[in-house]
Amino acid sequence: MKKIYYNYFILINLLIILSFFVFLSVLIHNKEFRFNLTRFEKIKKTGVLRLITNNSINTYYYYNGQPTGFEYDLAKEFADFLKVDLDIVTPGWSNMFVYLEQGQGDFIASGLAITKKRLEKVNFSIPYMDIQQRIIHHKLVYSPKNIEDLTFRSLHVRRGTSYHSRLEEIKKSGINFNYILHDNIPTQELIHMVHNRKIKLTVAYDNVAYLNQRYYPDIRIGIPLQKKESLAWAVNKEDLEMLEQINKFFLYANETGILQNIYDKYYANIEDSDPFDLKKFHLRITTRLPKYKKIIIEESKKYDFDWKLIAAVVYQESHFNPNAKSFTNVRGLMQITEITAEEMGIENRLNPSQSIKAGIKYLDKMVKKFKYIEDDYERMLFGLASYNIGYGHVTDAISIARKMGLKEKRWQNLKTVLPLLSKPEYYEQSKHGYARGWETVQYIENILTYFDILKQKLKI
Repeated sequence: MKKIYYNYFILINLLIILSFFVFLSVLIHNKEFRFNLTRFEKIKKTGVLRLITNNSINTYYYYNGQPTGFEYDLAKEFADFLKVDLDIVTPGWSNMFVYLEQGQGDFIASGLAITKKRLEKVNFSIPYMDIQQRIIHHKLVYSPKNIEDLTFRSLHVRRGTSYHSRLEEIKKSGINFNYILHDNIPTQELIHMVHNRKIKLTVAYDNVAYLNQRYYPDIRIGIPLQKKESLAWAVNKEDLEMLEQINKFFLYANETGILQNIYDKYYANIEDSDPFDLKKFHLRITTRLPKYKKIIIEESKKYDFDWKLIAAVVYQESHFNPNAKSFTNVRGLMQITEITAEEMGIENRLNPSQSIKAGIKYLDKMVKKFKYIEDDYERMLFGLASYNIGYGHVTDAISIARKMGLKEKRWQNLKTVLPLLSKPEYYEQSKHGYARGWETVQYIENILTYFDILKQKLKI
């Protein structure tokens, strides 16, 4: 009898063990129970993509409680491409590669140039931007005319950057100069120090330099220190699947215009900014804007506009001059026509409060005409264009874009078409006729520049 029970016990245990292994094999087959998931499989499983980046105006920062910046916007599009959420990791410049190696993030997007030294540590994606290292100096400081002219100069750069590596190379070539390394001072702050004449020279990539010139108009962008380099995203050496997915995304972003749209948002015409105009704008932010700031904020809230954007519009229209008048008889802070004044219910276009109220109300009307454009940013640009040139001319440009096979809901395409309204072969076939469309393109570029300055300079 004991032998029967013993055999039965053995059989039951064997069946249990066998069932366990069958269950385990099913789990493994379905990838629900694996110890060796790839990084990309983990991302898809958790639904979270972790971006390693740095806090900077050209990468990632917060505005009005929302994340923004070139690298952030591009990374967010990548996350949407993968249909996952985006998480941000900011370990500081010197720790980014360590975090990537330790698996505390999935990729680095932080304005990284592809260098031989970095290629030893990581793999780089398809490049998305070409840049060049340039000398940054104050307008009153004598600038080097060539690399040999660096002799006996002192340059300040951040330790561990590609700027640091390049200065080492120049030093080894026999040029006798000094460079001072900083551990905890970002490039943007070094540029600020040049602007305030605390240091004489620093180095920055041209995209960073031109962007910072908006905020520090006394800096000048001097000679290049090397040939052009390429910016790219970095991934772990072993993570070939992630590299493949990023490259697929960049091809997609380039083909669909996503990359160009984001580039235009942050860098459009940055090289064309007039330092003297920027200097004047910075001055009038402090001398003229305070008189109208309160009413601009109050009226902007009524229509859910960012008041700094409206302030940028006011400056573009009148330079904060309530008595401004154009040759077409538009008048006041927001350059209101007589017809618009009557339509918006105001009696005195020269009254600052009435002008701002009418201008914002009319801009809201223009923006709402494009409610079919899903993207808020794109819709605002179309509204601004209509405020300047008229809704009819904008619809003419949209029609031309449509005939040319361009995506009509994108400002990137519309700004290439608007200048065509000054050419007979186009305006003669358009409902509303001739228009100086190139002026509208410049009008919006100016507003976006002023808006960007106000976002960075005025924190409230």
